Amino acid sequence: MRQLLTSLIAISCCTLALAGTDINSASEAELDGLKGIGPALSSRILQAREAGPFQDWAELMRRVKGIRPKSAQQLSDNGLTVNGAAYTPPTPARPASRSP
Repeated sequence: MRQLLTSLIAISCCTLALAGTDINSASEAELDGLKGIGPALSSRILQAREAGPFQDWAELMRRVKGIRPKSAQQLSDNGLTVNGAAYTPPTPARPASRSP
């Protein structure tokens, strides 16, 4: 029984760790705890968030200086989400086909 309880606690902790940190609800300490976010960036994020929650990654990148596609991918890989969503790079537009 004790082993079962210990296993359930361990699984719960792992699940919480994998759940990620949502940028719209994270505290300054939670943001600072993510690899790739230091005090300066967490301050810019919190300041931008005062104007309202971020709807998606594109809006986050528009509103917060220093977050671009490469850094967004790294932050997402480290557990940051926007409205529960991980970063997905935009798909490049396909060139229009030319007819002869």
